[in-house]
This record gives sequence, C-alpha cells and structure tokens, in this order.
Amino acid sequence: MKRVITCISCPKGCRLEIEADGKAFVSVSGNKCPRGAEYARRETEAPLRVLTTCVLTRGLDIKMLPVRTSGPIPLERLAEAAAAVRRLTVTTPVKAGAVVAADLLGLGVDLVACRRAGKP
Repeated sequence: MKRVITCISCPKGCRLEIEADGKAFVSVSGNKCPRGAEYARRETEAPLRVLTTCVLTRGLDIKMLPVRTSGPIPLERLAEAAAAVRRLTVTTPVKAGAVVAADLLGLGVDLVACRRAGKP
C-alpha cells in the first residue's frame, strides 16, 4: 500500500511517499533529510498526536480553559483521551503551564493549562 503525506519534522515540509505492508513500514521516498524517514516510519507503525482542547471551568473568570497534553499520545487513543477531558471541570485558579490532570489515561503525559484562569 502506498500513501503520500507531508513531513512535519522540519520546516522543509517534504512530500513523502510511503510504502507499507499493513502497519509494517517498507520504504519512503521524497525525504530531503534523515528525519523524514523516521517520521514516515513512526506515522506508519505507531502514529502519535498532541491533544489540544478545552476544559470546562466553574467559578473562574473564563468558561473554557485551553489545555494540551504535555507530549504526544497514540493516535488510536486520541478519541478516548478527548472523552476523558470532556468529563473534567476546573474549579480552582490555575496558571499557564499548570498540570490539570496528571498521567492522562495512564499514558505518561499530563494535561496542561495553556493560559491562566483565576477568580472573577
């Protein structure tokens, strides 16, 4: 199976043509640096994404707090992580960078506030 993706490992944005056998990486072409080959392998065998979303707040100066995971999580767990975040509510003031939920779903990444939320 062949597929074409754009590499995001560096600013060049190479057009990668990936050859794969199911989830097994076979080859890549179009990469202008070695990082492109590694990115193609990861995207084929175990794609990862950073989750960016918002958490509901109660009693704070903003209604929704923007948050993100502190690192990438497996793509197949992204919807599950988003569902877990939807069940959260922040009720105490937080600073930007504060951990809102530690070790989200046991994935080894924290959910981190992207801005401050204080008392009204």
